Amino acid sequence: MYRTIISPEELREKLGRQTWIIIDCRYRLGQPTAGYEAYLEGHIPNAQYAHLDKDLSGKIVPGKTGRHPLPSLVKATQRFSSWGIGDGVQVVLYDDRSGAIAARLWWMLRWLGHERVAVLDGGWNAWQERGYPVTQELPSTGPRVFKPRPKKGWTVDAHYIQSRLQDEDFLLVDSRSANRFSGKDEPIDPVAGHIPGAANFPHTDLIESDGYWLMPDEIEDRFEELLGDDEADEVVFYCGSGVTACRNLLAYRHAGLGDAKLYPGSWSEWITDESRPVEKKDNFKKV
Repeated sequence: MYRTIISPEELREKLGRQTWIIIDCRYRLGQPTAGYEAYLEGHIPNAQYAHLDKDLSGKIVPGKTGRHPLPSLVKATQRFSSWGIGDGVQVVLYDDRSGAIAARLWWMLRWLGHERVAVLDGGWNAWQERGYPVTQELPSTGPRVFKPRPKKGWTVDAHYIQSRLQDEDFLLVDSRSANRFSGKDEPIDPVAGHIPGAANFPHTDLIESDGYWLMPDEIEDRFEELLGDDEADEVVFYCGSGVTACRNLLAYRHAGLGDAKLYPGSWSEWITDESRPVEKKDNFKKV
């Protein structure tokens, strides 16, 4: 069973197995059709396609939700069933951003009780570099019955965060870049800055320059540096819209540190309420 990261070599050996489901999660912010177009041009054999906006997100409510709210339990269950995900099925996810998008689906499946799911190390680029099989043929995988088993306490909302901001045993981690965290640069959302008291751990710091994941012990060392001498009883990750924070959650698990929590609404939801505090100072903790 693969639960976090799987190598291209390991996936290549398992191609064609009926109890293995592969899902292509390529996506481009601002270019909503680009990922699917790339999928049609070529993908890993038998891979199906998951669209971040259509499949992995719910309806946006202006002034209330973030940019990628979680889909309803019914919608997620129907989609997972249609992809052929059920008990005993191993799921492998990939994108062309070293898991930045695929990790969202990894987290969602685990959140709803499916543990047999992993992200492809190096993603689409690593697969191509090895000259492994690529096809334009669309898969004909039949549906299965996905039985959701939602895990309690895996998500928190804005109200909960506000109630715990001053607690010493609570660690809130912003997964965006240092410039966005500090408020120096905000190319996406209308308000710059971060949630007061948050530490900064950019999700891109988990990936080597060649697009592969750091080794688990290296990831563990970086998280320990983030924690410092503090032993937080509760660690919550957020980002811009609840997507790339999932890469930090995947890394946290891959390093053997357990399961942290997700604030799904993230920054884009936080700023919908002007009464919520915002910090823009450059005196943040970064590793």
